[in-house]
Amino acid sequence: MQLRNSKWAYLFGLSLIWGTSFILIKKSLLGLTAYQLGALRTIITGLFLFAVGFNKIKTIRKRDWKWIVLSGFLGSFIPSFLFAIAETEIDSAVASILNSLVPLNTILMGFAIFKIASTRRQMLGVVIGFIGTSILILKGAVLNPEQNYLYAGFVVVSTLMYAVNVNIIKRYLQDVKPITIAVGNFVPIMVPAFIVLVLSGYFNKETFSNPDFKMAMFYITLLSLFGTALAKVMFNKLVQISTPVFASSVTYIMPVVALGWGVLDGESFSLLQGLATVIILIGVYLANKR
Repeated sequence: MQLRNSKWAYLFGLSLIWGTSFILIKKSLLGLTAYQLGALRTIITGLFLFAVGFNKIKTIRKRDWKWIVLSGFLGSFIPSFLFAIAETEIDSAVASILNSLVPLNTILMGFAIFKIASTRRQMLGVVIGFIGTSILILKGAVLNPEQNYLYAGFVVVSTLMYAVNVNIIKRYLQDVKPITIAVGNFVPIMVPAFIVLVLSGYFNKETFSNPDFKMAMFYITLLSLFGTALAKVMFNKLVQISTPVFASSVTYIMPVVALGWGVLDGESFSLLQGLATVIILIGVYLANKR
């Protein structure tokens, strides 16, 4: 009973944190480029995790390192850049709704790569979810003609990476502590993140003279400490005490939080897009229903 209550507490806590992450990305982009944001998000998160758990690295077994490294790139490094790039063109609320594809892709990746059997109802949920996604993207392109909705593809690719990552954690890292996985993830990605930051022109005078720079750094720090570092440890724990599909169901509630922030920030959202959101969540529900 206590375990069941714990997994729901982790689920709702993560939904609130990650649902807020999309508006923090949007605000950070006012004073930073997408590549600077992705690199800083990785570096700040890594420094924080090393400060609280660097001694955990020595407990990682040699056989686990390949999965830790792969998890780091698929679950943190690459998506940090892809989401930032996507939100240079599409609204934060739309990005969060597209992120709801994670549970559906978890099933697809589990079936295709990890040979985890899927039911007909789960596959029906996948189909329904992608129908909703298509409507959401197409209507968004009509509603916001100045935005390039091809950039929604960056979010979709990220959801595929998240899906592979959650299956890796459940299948190969089940007995590794969540904080250890999180710290280990950032060992291989800190150096490439710093290289990207240098190449992005972050240390140029023009970056620091941007009037929005200070607030952007405040937002990216919040995003890194809570939306990435804390959330990553919580998510790893959730995967271990539940199932990959239940853990990825955090995306049920995230869009509600992100939509609220988006509306408060003046983002436009149509009734048809609302219907598309409901269709996506119905697909996710069918895919997760026992």
